[in-house]
Amino acid sequence: MLSSKDWPIAAAMLPLGDAHPIDGPESSAERWLSDLIEVSDEGFSEVDLTDSWTRYGDLDGDQVAVLRECLTSAGLTAASLSAIRRSVIDEQYGQEHLAYAHRTIDFAAELGIPVVSVGLHRALTPAQREQLWFWTADGHRDPFGDDDAWALAVGRLRELGRHADEMGLLLSLEMYEHTFLGSAESSVRLVEDIGLDAVGLNPDIGNLIRLHEPVEDWRAVAEATMPYANFWHVKNYTRDEDASAGLYSTVPTSLELGVINYREAVKIAVRNGFQGVICVEHYGGDGLSVSATNRDYLRDRVLPRREYAAGVSRVRQTHVPAVSR
Repeated sequence: MLSSKDWPIAAAMLPLGDAHPIDGPESSAERWLSDLIEVSDEGFSEVDLTDSWTRYGDLDGDQVAVLRECLTSAGLTAASLSAIRRSVIDEQYGQEHLAYAHRTIDFAAELGIPVVSVGLHRALTPAQREQLWFWTADGHRDPFGDDDAWALAVGRLRELGRHADEMGLLLSLEMYEHTFLGSAESSVRLVEDIGLDAVGLNPDIGNLIRLHEPVEDWRAVAEATMPYANFWHVKNYTRDEDASAGLYSTVPTSLELGVINYREAVKIAVRNGFQGVICVEHYGGDGLSVSATNRDYLRDRVLPRREYAAGVSRVRQTHVPAVSR
């Protein structure tokens, strides 16, 4: 079983901006290596290849080789890959996003990355981009109650799950507000309908509790979704609310200080058999430094330091033998 000493905690590449190559592999190598060394210098040995940094499904063979060399030179292991804001049920770009996700799975397999996270969230709207915090403006909402849209999501995500399984990988579905993965009940139903033990949830509870509206209790979300978790984005927010006045406010903060009690959340995860990669994220300010603070909080204070009996997950884990559902 994993412990505080060896639990894989990966730095998200979100704070590093857009480093996708424009000209060729040589033009990108210097930027890639510089960014990865910065991550390594913060004390990370694992990294989440977040595709806001580089669009991995669009790299050619030479570029993949260069990126592999940069990871090795920086002393980093790519522990996970997060492909974001490319919903496979997008009315206009769904097929294109599906093809990109397949290429991304192939890329992950080539680099030996054990888990790929995808979601149903869309690109930020112009109104969201104008806000200090994008979640304070309305974005896309999936059509709840539309049986055809739900079936399309199940079918296309199952297709990706089968591909991942064939390549020896896991597929994780990132929970995100106002999508079919936007509540505990809907997320669990989606995984159950897909019906593959290689497909689980990425219970990014921070995506849900940051909304300036009534939200599910984070403990209830964790209890419902952790039995299906196979990868985990973690971040936290302060939250203040006056429900009677309809006032809600959230701001990003470290894992230790926010409204989600990660000491308790980790206990819930372990009790339900979670043995997967944890990816630390943060929006705003020096996101990489806060991510390092979050890593240290998890490793030094929260993750198990003594022997324990983990529960039995309902999906396959990256660090224990497969378990039948």
